[in-house]
Amino acid sequence: MTGQYEDPDPLTTLQEEVGQLRRAMASHAIIDQAIGVVITVGSLHPEHGWVVLRHISQHTNIKLREVAHSLVQWPATGRLPERIREALPTAVDHARSATPATPADQDGHAGQGSRTG
Repeated sequence: MTGQYEDPDPLTTLQEEVGQLRRAMASHAIIDQAIGVVITVGSLHPEHGWVVLRHISQHTNIKLREVAHSLVQWPATGRLPERIREALPTAVDHARSATPATPADQDGHAGQGSRTG
């Protein structure tokens, strides 16, 4: 059977899906924790936390989950990567001037107008 693909084993498919869901849940938890860190540090409203994370990620070219992980580790270690540390004040200022995020913005399904400031 050249060029033909066999149907994947249903058990293997389910195991892969469970693994993906577990990784997604862990990533979501880290992002939620990082939002908590930035709203505390920046004295922001909770809806602005997502704006800060997204802004840092976009302006440092660091994946959002990596930004989140660094921010969550920061209080315990006292260390924050230089690029994130430098981007944080600008991101907080940006969030303060941004329209509050909606739940759809946080899921990435609806765009919030990009404002630079």
